[in-house]
Amino acid sequence: MSRNKIALIRIALSATVVAVTLILKFTVHCGIWWELGLCVVAYLVAGYDVLWKACRNIFHGKVFDENFLMTVATIGAFAIGEYVDAVAVMILYQIGEVFQRYAVGKSRKNIASLMQIRPEQATVLRNGEEITLHPSEIAVGETVVVKAGDKIPLDGIVQSGECNIDTSAITGESLPRHIKQDDSVVSGCINLDGVLYITTVGTYEDSTVSKILDLVENATSQKAPAENFITKFSKYYTPVVVCLAILVGVLPPLVTGNYADWSVWSVWLKRAMMFLFVSCPCALVISVPLGFFGGIACASKYGILVKGSNYLELLAKVNAVAFDKTGTLTKGNFAVTYVYPEQQRNEVLQLASVAEQYSNHPIALSINRETKADMPAKVTEIAGKGLIAETDSMTILCGNKQLMRDHDIDCPDAEGGTVVYVASDGKFVGYIVIADELKPDAKKSVSMLRQVGCKTIMLTGDNNSTAENVAKTLGVDDFRAELLPQDKVGELNKLKSDKKSIVAFVGDGINDAPVLATADVGIAMGAMGSDVAIETADVVLMRDNPTAINDAKAISKKTMAIVRENIVMSLAIKFAVLLIAVIGVLDKLSFGMIIAILADVGVCVLAILNSMRAMIVRKKAK
Repeated sequence: MSRNKIALIRIALSATVVAVTLILKFTVHCGIWWELGLCVVAYLVAGYDVLWKACRNIFHGKVFDENFLMTVATIGAFAIGEYVDAVAVMILYQIGEVFQRYAVGKSRKNIASLMQIRPEQATVLRNGEEITLHPSEIAVGETVVVKAGDKIPLDGIVQSGECNIDTSAITGESLPRHIKQDDSVVSGCINLDGVLYITTVGTYEDSTVSKILDLVENATSQKAPAENFITKFSKYYTPVVVCLAILVGVLPPLVTGNYADWSVWSVWLKRAMMFLFVSCPCALVISVPLGFFGGIACASKYGILVKGSNYLELLAKVNAVAFDKTGTLTKGNFAVTYVYPEQQRNEVLQLASVAEQYSNHPIALSINRETKADMPAKVTEIAGKGLIAETDSMTILCGNKQLMRDHDIDCPDAEGGTVVYVASDGKFVGYIVIADELKPDAKKSVSMLRQVGCKTIMLTGDNNSTAENVAKTLGVDDFRAELLPQDKVGELNKLKSDKKSIVAFVGDGINDAPVLATADVGIAMGAMGSDVAIETADVVLMRDNPTAINDAKAISKKTMAIVRENIVMSLAIKFAVLLIAVIGVLDKLSFGMIIAILADVGVCVLAILNSMRAMIVRKKAK
């Protein structure tokens, strides 16, 4: 039986005994000793664990906590004859504890769902036989067999086979990814169909899934400033509250000279008990860490791994985002982006393909993906200039502008990427612009960041012309080109020199380790299988989409809003009820003691429920 079920049974039993007590008191007018005896039984059923923790903590030197406050307050209520109120206080406190455990359990289940990506077994080929082992027993370079429905146990390269894999547990993306021979795969993904034979490239301890799980499990160890403040606040707040409660209960009768009148003592002791009930810091101590924990759990559902609540808080404050270009805003592969003249597109591409058909250069491959020449040719390479292809019917020049000049061929200037000029039999035919393809949602991501007040800047090692073209297309505020890794660090430090700026850097996590480490928040994008990304960055985006940055920032802002709401709500309600309790407003109400405890337990429950909003998965940026 779960802890919460046991607690609910105790609450029900205690409430039943209290109900019986009240019935006997107002119907058969049982004596005070009967009322006291039944209330003590109900009190012990509901709160024996609180009493035990309070005593144990006192012996261990930890005096001032919520258990101590509840024990002192309820025993004080018994001392002044408020028996039913004392039990009611303990019942309400236990109801608050049930809500707390439920909320924490819900949050942990969200994290636990991520833990299901851990593969428990793997099939490995040894001596021609398939053997089932734990992934930790498989060495680098061995061949593992992954059948339909199985999890990929280790990072590796597909040796043979073709299938679709579910990467949602790693990236948060629901669409399957098609995998074929020579593709890289990471552990934790699920084979949806077919059979894969994978050559492992690392051990289980170094696998993507192990690194992710370790990161998530330890994410809450890095405390946010708000959490550290609440911890320190509670440390001093509780003893101060106890001292103030003593003053409230003792000082007024002594000052007024009515110390011989027990009724006066009773009034002020009751107010002191209310003071203790209201001032219990449970709502703050529980809800603030729970809010951050919920935010981290929600982010993990998107494939956004945040290394600590301190980075979640910083991410919400980021007002400047610097991007690497290649692999971050672009796909990192060449493609034909423009052909001049457009009306002769096919002819220009066909002629270029004749010259490039035997080359494995990235530029040649991008042209051959557009069209495939079916014309034998003798091809001569002119170093640093291009190619000359001779066929039975023509001579084709394919290269840069210098190659055209060497053959006295006039051609227009062009920019926007790598330009390949094409000529046939001494006449200019056209040119092809080849550039790194932009990611489909890169422009959307930049626009959304600017809408929320973030300055955007692109830092790249590409030439100035290419960088300017990409910057204009995406709409970034500024760019710096032709930068070495150390130059990127210098540019980032210039951004950070403005003390009002909280700067995030977004890179691919492989060649940007120095600048990722320098940024206030280092964000590694598309980091499946990247050891450097997981180790260096503060936030790891397993999705290869720039809009994942917007999702991460939105989640962080939502989490911080919830944390602030909890702090303001808890303190405002508590101070308001404390004030009316001390000046005697609650004395006029028969249920004043209940209002006092609701100011603690009720606020605690509201704060917990509010914190659980941080776990709700929001709609992704499209």
